[in-house]
Amino acid sequence: MMVKLKTMLLLPILLIVLLLATSATAGQQGRKRTMKKGILLVAFGTSRPEAQSAFRNIENMVKAAYPGIPVRWAYTSEMVRKKLAKGGVYLDSPEVALAKMMDEGFTHVAVQSLHTIAGKEFHDLVKNARAFAQMNGGFESVLVGYPLLGKEEDLARVVEAIIKIIPNDRKKHEAVVLMGHGSTHISSAVYAAMMFYLQLKDPNIFVSTIKGSLPIEDIKKILLQKNIKKAYLMPFMSVAGVHARNDMAGDQKDSWKSILTQAGITCVPILKGTAEYNEIAAVWIDHLGEMLARFE
Repeated sequence: MMVKLKTMLLLPILLIVLLLATSATAGQQGRKRTMKKGILLVAFGTSRPEAQSAFRNIENMVKAAYPGIPVRWAYTSEMVRKKLAKGGVYLDSPEVALAKMMDEGFTHVAVQSLHTIAGKEFHDLVKNARAFAQMNGGFESVLVGYPLLGKEEDLARVVEAIIKIIPNDRKKHEAVVLMGHGSTHISSAVYAAMMFYLQLKDPNIFVSTIKGSLPIEDIKKILLQKNIKKAYLMPFMSVAGVHARNDMAGDQKDSWKSILTQAGITCVPILKGTAEYNEIAAVWIDHLGEMLARFE
């Protein structure tokens, strides 16, 4: 019954992701030019300097895995881009970054999403990349790599990685609560599937989201029912940015730490994004490698 539930949750989402990713692979037909490959890393973005270590880590891993291929960055969040620009730091949108790469003469671009799920922003990224792939006189091919949880096998792999990165001093009777961003998009159901996989390994690991159907209040009720007195709070987002530092670990009364503390649960926040852990970042790197291999 539980396996059927997992399959029902994942099947429509994975079909949508597969169709969208395939639709972005159409390349220009006709005369071939000398191949010039490029990589575009696309994240939601962050305005917190201390969270940038996650992006530096994954960029270093990309450059180590695929030396000689130029790497560019883009943020999908307009709000983050505008906030950074006020401080003199300028990041491109994916569309502007692709236009610049086209102007530089790149013929083949692997766009790697650093999102966690195939939500609205990933869907928009694929659709817009497809438009660039179909421009006459532009790229010969633009391919978009899956987000972290883009394929069913990714869930099992990420679960194993999470088990490894949980602090060693955490006891089995203590909880681990992962903070996902969440979404009203159907792909947000992947978070529930993720918790299913995790709880097969450890029944005291939970996934909650800022948006969507896994609110912290519901997780709090479960923790109280299980008489759990201590919880480790960990971001399940690529960076430990504003959400992790304010909504999860902040001192305001509506933060997750405050909500659980008021319920008698001691909280230990871990301010480290998933892209800072090589075990998890490797999943994104492998998705990128799949796209680069298709150019050959």
